[in-house]
Amino acid sequence: MYVDLRIDQIMPNPDQPRKFFDEDAHRELTESIKVNGLLQPVVVRGVEGEEAPHMIVAGERRWRACKEAGLTVVPSRILEDIDEEKAFVLSISENVNRADMTIMEEAGAYADLVVLGWKPEAIAKTFGKTKTHIEWRLGLLTLRPEVAEWVNEGKIKPNLSWHIAQLSPGNQMVAATRYLRGDFDTEADAANFAQGLKMAEQQTSLVSEKEPTDEEKVKREKAKVKTTDKLGKVEEVVMPLLEELTKAKPEELADILGTDLGRYVRKIDRLASQVTLARRILRQANGIAEARKVAWDTAVAEVQEEKGAVKEVKADDGKAEEAKQPQVQVKPTGPKQPEEVKAAAKKAAAKPTQTAGARARATGNGSARNVPAQRRATKTAASKETKTAKKAETTAEK
Repeated sequence: MYVDLRIDQIMPNPDQPRKFFDEDAHRELTESIKVNGLLQPVVVRGVEGEEAPHMIVAGERRWRACKEAGLTVVPSRILEDIDEEKAFVLSISENVNRADMTIMEEAGAYADLVVLGWKPEAIAKTFGKTKTHIEWRLGLLTLRPEVAEWVNEGKIKPNLSWHIAQLSPGNQMVAATRYLRGDFDTEADAANFAQGLKMAEQQTSLVSEKEPTDEEKVKREKAKVKTTDKLGKVEEVVMPLLEELTKAKPEELADILGTDLGRYVRKIDRLASQVTLARRILRQANGIAEARKVAWDTAVAEVQEEKGAVKEVKADDGKAEEAKQPQVQVKPTGPKQPEEVKAAAKKAAAKPTQTAGARARATGNGSARNVPAQRRATKTAASKETKTAKKAETTAEK
């Protein structure tokens, strides 16, 4: 049913999946409405017990522009017999393919449908997406609020953001800050680095691994020399040949090789295919190697801090025992005093860890765009490995 409603009879949906509205686009729409009026009506549904009798299902941006343009009446389409879930689905449907709907808003909308019992397959079918697309968007909900904000702003692309989302909170900051700092030549290199960090996280221990035997060291060194020699030949032999070939003019090669050119073209194509594969493998290996170095440095720092804390506790215990002796000789203080001093020393030694945990919990309470599902997910993500997060953030800043 189409009617004209007073603008104060309409209220926005507080659960609207889209929270960000581009200011320039909003200004342009407002000016257009001032000149031409509203050409496409807003879609609303009747509600009870709210501040207005109608709630927007689709068209909040148009409704906002109408208010800004000074309209008092808005052309509207009222949907009848529609529940909140159906209204939410229609709202997502209107916004999900808009360029100005942020990635995290889209992810939060899908997550809210999952909470209502929707499966990724059903969501994909409803909104014309693939199941993989839905699952990758849902995977972004483990991002730290800071990283989610960078994703929303377009500073980190969707593919890379998914790889970063698989990491612990601390390593998310390592990967994201290094990417934004320009440490990687390509987005793929950053993704390889994130994958390497994930592999390092899955290892049970990095610092306590057994030292390789002399025989294993010799094997590794031989393999390194052999591989380095092969890669060196590519630069010394293959590169000069290709550079010389590229200097020749096509018509000259046609005169020299004639119909044999087809055979050589196929050989070069096979070579190009192998070069592309080798390049991808080497870049992946480089990402893993860099990630292992970061993980190793973080693990070593943690061990050193733990050793320092133990030494501090022992030193404080020793001082407490020394302080106790003259007190016992002059004025008995009872057997509980050394234990109290020891407890205080242990509490002081544990203080850095408690601070890190408190900060991580505070971070987990944030939200990138006030997306309900994002708020829930960040609380879970931030509670993991808070101590490792602190060390990893320090590494990222170096």
